[in-house]
Amino acid sequence: MQVISAARPEWIFPFTGLQPAQFRRLVRLVAERGGDAIADGRPGRQWSLHLADRVLLVAAYWRTNLTMRQIGPLFGVSHSTAHRVIDTLGPLLALTPGRRRRIDQITIVDGTLIPTRDHRLAAPSKNYRYSINLQVAIDAHTRLVVALGDPQPGNRNDTIVYRTSGINQKLAGRPVMADGAYRGNPEVIIPYRKPNDGSELPDWKADLNKHHRTVRAQVEHALARMKCFKILRDYRRAAHILTDTAAGIAHLHNIILAG
Repeated sequence: MQVISAARPEWIFPFTGLQPAQFRRLVRLVAERGGDAIADGRPGRQWSLHLADRVLLVAAYWRTNLTMRQIGPLFGVSHSTAHRVIDTLGPLLALTPGRRRRIDQITIVDGTLIPTRDHRLAAPSKNYRYSINLQVAIDAHTRLVVALGDPQPGNRNDTIVYRTSGINQKLAGRPVMADGAYRGNPEVIIPYRKPNDGSELPDWKADLNKHHRTVRAQVEHALARMKCFKILRDYRRAAHILTDTAAGIAHLHNIILAG
């Protein structure tokens, strides 16, 4: 018996954060990307759920972080079917990098720690858990996510992960803002540091730092909104799948924010 269905609009917002019209556009996008052509892991056998229900299942899993044995019965399928739905549709929900960006587009980058059960990539970090460092960049004007870095061990600091995750190449040629943790990357705009002699900064530098903090706070807000999808608070799946999961959540974040 299926408890949750995309045919009932009242289920969509609580389990995805999207309005029904936004969700329908998302389903059409997934269909264009080949979501309808994927069979149930075996030739000749079709999915027991319609495409809209499968998209809802993936989004609900990301939003609630229920286990497979919990999410499956809610949609009237086995836990193994729920697992296959998430594996096949998850990459189709991923954020597509913008083909063109304004030359003067200012981006803001920051890293966030995602606790991860898979220790093959995770490492003990400052949150006292095995975590992964995920770099996220947003457009300072629209606040939409424009780029994600490849997940890196959580014990590496942001200035190193900025280079090793590949996000620096995705943002190349554009002004990038970040906090003081990105010192050592000359292309990144960071706040002025106090002089080594302990004296105070001049007023004009203090004013610029204040404005810098105000603008940079937007990326903190974006990370908090992305973590409304609770899977980013305790990631139980294989670490190598986190890239697709984070890209999918960034896509949903952008849809919700754009209205």
